[in-house]
Amino acid sequence: MKTIGIALAAALLAFSVAPSLAKEVGKVGVDWVGNDIVVEAFKDPKVDGVTCHIAYFDRSIIDRLHKGNWFEDPSNTAISCSQTGPISIGDIDLSEKGEEVFKQGISLIWKKQVVNRIYDKANNTLIYLAHSRQVQNGSAKMSISTVPLYNQQVVWLKDQPKNATDQKNGGGTKNAGQ
Repeated sequence: MKTIGIALAAALLAFSVAPSLAKEVGKVGVDWVGNDIVVEAFKDPKVDGVTCHIAYFDRSIIDRLHKGNWFEDPSNTAISCSQTGPISIGDIDLSEKGEEVFKQGISLIWKKQVVNRIYDKANNTLIYLAHSRQVQNGSAKMSISTVPLYNQQVVWLKDQPKNATDQKNGGGTKNAGQ
């Protein structure tokens, strides 16, 4: 029993000191045992002018002790991303897999809450996909948000994709050197 207590204390310490790129902006209690829905905001590190808000379930100590599975939170994540200023796009990954723009642990070691940004060239849109990543038994739970660049004055700090300047796809974009 003492070993379980030490392991639980270590897990709680790891959760409390783990670095996060997001800032907590809200917390709503959902039941009498102390479970919460946490809302956090983070800025895309390579796209100025875009802010994403994520919401996720944070299990209480009482819930962890009662149900077991002490070292992880559920995989559910909701996301909403919006233009919150002038958009300036840095050197982003333009491939179909995109790139990871946010990550935080939702278990002691193996499970991560992740947000990937994908650029949809054909529709001139930034896509933000929130999901969890595990070593095994990956989860199908995901959430998606888009930031259309159509008719926006977007500055590309590196060469812009061809479709981003096509007038039928919204135009309004330019290279930083123009």
